Amino acid sequence: MKKTVKKLYLFLIYLFLYAPVFTLIIFSFNNSKSRAHWDGFTLRWYGELFQDRQIISSLSYTLTVALLASLMATIVGTAAAVGIFNMNRLAKSFVMNLTYLPVLNPDIVTGISLMILFIFMNLKLGFVTLLLAHITFNLPYVILSVLPKLKQLNKHLYEAALDLGAVPLHAFRKVILPEIMPGVITGFLLAFTLSLDDFIISFFTTGSGVSTLSITVYSMARRGVNPKINALSTLMFIVVLVLLLIINKRSSGGEDSSGAKETAKLSNLI
Repeated sequence: MKKTVKKLYLFLIYLFLYAPVFTLIIFSFNNSKSRAHWDGFTLRWYGELFQDRQIISSLSYTLTVALLASLMATIVGTAAAVGIFNMNRLAKSFVMNLTYLPVLNPDIVTGISLMILFIFMNLKLGFVTLLLAHITFNLPYVILSVLPKLKQLNKHLYEAALDLGAVPLHAFRKVILPEIMPGVITGFLLAFTLSLDDFIISFFTTGSGVSTLSITVYSMARRGVNPKINALSTLMFIVVLVLLLIINKRSSGGEDSSGAKETAKLSNLI
């Protein structure tokens, strides 16, 4: 009886969370523009969605910014994670608190702060400022994804590689990077997902002529909810869901390397 109540309670919570999303998905196939009644199944709104130049342009900007920002944030964040990991305890504690701050900080504070900074630096708001803003708020998530993998790493591996004659860069590329690669990929996917659906920070740091999907949807919704928005939101939900499933699978599937594997890697260094 107790288990049944728990399962029912959990079901009601998820029903409350996802009922609006499922309603949106269902009505994206509705032949009528009205959201009050069902008028038959159709794929017409998906066809019109990909013929809308404004949406296609916004999709192009969104994917470009998301890919570039997540790639740059992954490179910088991985290097930062390695640096933080090798700090002493006091310095590491201080830097980690600074890393957690952007994650806990409200998006509207981050967005306004970045906008003021760009204006102070005489940077014209547009694609460049939007990209810099996305790199900035993605960095902490990459660092927090890579650090756990560094903690799982055998701390003697790098020293052993140096003793075997490898230079530091070669040792990092051949020994450290393959071991932390699941965390690096997870950080990249997480950064891409966050960049893909960001609205508040993008709204404050972009300029005229550069609009992401979230901003376009917001401007379209103010004129009334067009069924094309339902179709677009459905596609975005599916993409984000797939990415999150990949992230969770990689996070749960990451295991420490065996001793034989580590020995083989070290022996291939020379």
